[in-house]
Amino acid sequence: MDERVALIGIIVENYESVEELNAILHEYRDYIISRMGLPYKRKNINIISIGIDASSDIINALTGKLGQLDGISSKTIFSKNETK
Repeated sequence: MDERVALIGIIVENYESVEELNAILHEYRDYIISRMGLPYKRKNINIISIGIDASSDIINALTGKLGQLDGISSKTIFSKNETK
């Protein structure tokens, strides 16, 4: 199956969803190659970036689950090249 490298940007505005967010990211831990979180206290939000190397189907499944969380926004950027 062809794999892609992608960057998922996540904004956390509802801290009640953080436990579920972390559970979802833990579920996909085998595909995550990097994770960086930045608290932005002035705006009372967190900014998280996730580097991932997986098939498009897996990446889309992950972002679909993130989109179901209250107060969590995410966007994905895919690399242009597929790897085998």
